Amino acid sequence: MVARRSLGRPFGWLWASYGVSVFGTWLAFDAFALIAILVLHAGAAEVSALAAAGAAVGAVVAVPLGPWVEFRRKRPVMVAMDLVRFAALMSVPAAFARGVLGFPQLLLVSVVVGAADIAFTAAGGACLKALVRPEDLLVANGRFESTTWTATMLGPPLGGAAIGLLGPVMGVAANAVSHLLSAAGVLAIGGGEPRPARAGATRPRARDLADGWRYILGHPVLRPLFLHTVLVNGLIMATSPLLAVLMLGDLGFAPWQYGLAFALPCIGGLVGSRAAGPLVARYGQHRVLVTAGTLRVCWSLGLAFVGPGAAGLALVMVLEFALITCMGVYTPLLATCRLTESAPDRVVRILSAWSVTSRLTIAALTALCGLLAAVTGPRAAIAIAGVLLLGTPLLLPRTAPAPLRTGG
Repeated sequence: MVARRSLGRPFGWLWASYGVSVFGTWLAFDAFALIAILVLHAGAAEVSALAAAGAAVGAVVAVPLGPWVEFRRKRPVMVAMDLVRFAALMSVPAAFARGVLGFPQLLLVSVVVGAADIAFTAAGGACLKALVRPEDLLVANGRFESTTWTATMLGPPLGGAAIGLLGPVMGVAANAVSHLLSAAGVLAIGGGEPRPARAGATRPRARDLADGWRYILGHPVLRPLFLHTVLVNGLIMATSPLLAVLMLGDLGFAPWQYGLAFALPCIGGLVGSRAAGPLVARYGQHRVLVTAGTLRVCWSLGLAFVGPGAAGLALVMVLEFALITCMGVYTPLLATCRLTESAPDRVVRILSAWSVTSRLTIAALTALCGLLAAVTGPRAAIAIAGVLLLGTPLLLPRTAPAPLRTGG
């Protein structure tokens, strides 16, 4: 079976590093939003502004990192980014303990962590492509996706419980420690890593900064996938702060209930990620990619109708389960197609350009939705985003990518 294929010890350490990091991230699910709401008493516009500004500035800071990382060994870069994230995140509980934590510090930390996230993810994609055979990429990305949804299922309720027992910054501290453990996992991969040809020879040129975007926008498969994915992710993520304000504020749900509403549906992510390989083998990559990409946008509109009590909580869980199941199928296919279609000497720049655009889009749409919510209320803003999502399948690619080799 696909799930039992051995991809080797180096991949095992990379997978372990990814797992501990993503678990820490989801243990701190919406931690900054919760701190802003529960500690700093921020409203919908302020919470959206925090999410938007941090993502936007972090993405801009990360723009020159893509070509810089491209011409350096990837594993040392990954370790460095983990250590940067550890230090930045640990400053939050330290400031909270001294009673000096404020909005500007949350914004600064979100910028630093956002830029480090982009650099780490881009270097990690290149590292994965170097460690795993092309025919095993879908298997590897399926395992990463399964790990993501396992962490998403377990992390938020545990993080919510920690907030209830130990205070709102404990999730941030746990996330910081997870990055330290992730760095240890990357170091444990061992073995040699070839030095890229230009490493240390010259500085990245100005044209290198835009090379990733030029490659994506000139590619018949990557371009529509890029436009569709960036817009869908932006619209979905833009409503996250608004849903937090709606559920935690207007509807009076407790933090543990809010976490639970997004934890149990993650079983759908496990189902979807495990099904991706068999579905491709039976129906073909392009059909599965387009179908999953279409179905995943059909559910967010329903979140505008969430009410109080058990019925409201159940509605959120049902909608999130459907959305996450479709995402569980779509995401590993997207990640594998993106690596397969990317030139080996441009992987980091392509992934960086993709991440930067995604972050900037999320930031812009989050800010717009925050302003809209300030005028119309969170519920109406969520509904408008849900309606816009229904038109995004028109951007999915009509050209089928090169067939994926799913392995044995």
